[in-house]
Amino acid sequence: MQKHRSINHASAPDGGLADALVTSAFVTMAVVSRLGAEHDLSLSMVRLLGILADRRPRMTELADYLGLEKQTLSGLVARAEKKGWVARAPNPDDGRATDVFLTPEGTKLVRRLHAQGREALAPLTGALAPEDQQALERLLRRLLAARAAA
Repeated sequence: MQKHRSINHASAPDGGLADALVTSAFVTMAVVSRLGAEHDLSLSMVRLLGILADRRPRMTELADYLGLEKQTLSGLVARAEKKGWVARAPNPDDGRATDVFLTPEGTKLVRRLHAQGREALAPLTGALAPEDQQALERLLRRLLAARAAA
């Protein structure tokens, strides 16, 4: 494993947090990409399955969340449907809209990926005291909530 230089927070007071977030995103994405490859899943498919783990979005919401064009998303969802991981159904509130959701088989796959992801990240997260882990989780959830509200 390659060693990385630590970030000098003192020399970049307004960039240190952003640098740490980007670096942690790189480390996390490397784990996610490796897990996807081990299961023969593209990064886009891993992201799709991860998003569907706790929600049932409309196709348009899913396209926005993933940053994909409708046609690209339709192909991705069709591949996941063919594998038996997701299904589509009319939205109960708007019959013109289509929802996407995990099937029981997709739920099993996502649970397996989550467990493997937690295990792969354990050396990093385990370096923090339990109270620091909880504090970091709270802060990250606040960041994500602020993003969702924007």
